[in-house]
Amino acid sequence: MRLIIFALVIAASSFAPVQAADIKVLSAGALRSLLQELKPGFEKNSGNRLVLDFATAGRVEERVASGDAVDVALLTEPRIKKLESDGTITKDSIALIGRAKIGLAVKKGAPRPDIGSVEAFRRTLLAANSIGYTDPASGGTTGIHLAKIFEQLGIAGELKSKLRPITGSAGEPPSVGGAIALGIAEIGLQPISEMQGIPGIDIVGPIPAELQSPDLIYFAGIPTASTQPAPARAFVEFLTGFEAAPVIKSKGLEPR
Repeated sequence: MRLIIFALVIAASSFAPVQAADIKVLSAGALRSLLQELKPGFEKNSGNRLVLDFATAGRVEERVASGDAVDVALLTEPRIKKLESDGTITKDSIALIGRAKIGLAVKKGAPRPDIGSVEAFRRTLLAANSIGYTDPASGGTTGIHLAKIFEQLGIAGELKSKLRPITGSAGEPPSVGGAIALGIAEIGLQPISEMQGIPGIDIVGPIPAELQSPDLIYFAGIPTASTQPAPARAFVEFLTGFEAAPVIKSKGLEPR
């Protein structure tokens, strides 16, 4: 009788519903639209729930380094490598998502400036009345890189009065595309993946290849502070699987 009761208990427990996990995802803003589109499919297939949060890559690094309760972090290559070397990201969990390209956008219907060469891009910057870009002080990889590009092109001084550094609000990453739509700046520079889908703007295209940032390569990793490492790993595997690949490409990201 005892054996029968024991067998019944084991059988009942094997059919008990598995509690869904809340996977806390903290990502750089360039991957916002990608994660929002992939979220429903992953949740439906896995039974788990994604809790998405966004910030600049610099802020993501700070929060992971401080031990915030994050299950999956998505940020740029130099920053995730630093976290891995510091022991706050699990080394064997790191996976490549894709490379983002910086693009230029204008208000919908406005003339599309020439950015087909470095010299043409330089002329466009000088001709613009105002230029929106991520505030470098916010820790945004693009803003930091563009500040260097302005110096490299020898026009940082001439652009100073035209620059409109865009910051986020309430923990949100900066939306340069939104600033363009609102008329805060005439042209805007930000990763194309971050500006896609914003109403009221036209994306002219990527800036010249010679001026692209080598650091805008995004990786996912699982922080050692994660309380849901198994579901987190399943999500990282989903991000790098065949289902996510066409969505990643459609968001302006490309394999390394």
